[in-house]
Amino acid sequence: MRFAYLGALLLSLGGLALLDRRFRLAFWADARRAALTVGIGVVGFLLWDGLGLVLGIFARGDSPHMTGLLLAPELPVEEAFFLALLCYTALLAWRWFDQSAAQREAGRRVLDEGEAP
Repeated sequence: MRFAYLGALLLSLGGLALLDRRFRLAFWADARRAALTVGIGVVGFLLWDGLGLVLGIFARGDSPHMTGLLLAPELPVEEAFFLALLCYTALLAWRWFDQSAAQREAGRRVLDEGEAP
């Protein structure tokens, strides 16, 4: 059970990667930009977590489902994978909404051109 949470995070990241591949939203559209976006987000949130830990705002909880491996004192390794999942989900949602809006706009233009006298 020690790897249940990490396994769930990895499975979820794999599912996102399949969606990304199918719809070519992020890594399959521009891998470099997607990696930078997710990487900057993860690093930013890890710094936020570190500050929260130093200030005593955050604390690591114990769970039998976590590996017990730490990136830093009170910072479990699972946190980095959770933050990657969070950032990747946000990126895919943004790209999907952006592409959907662009497709709607293109469809609107086609309709507008067809109605012109």
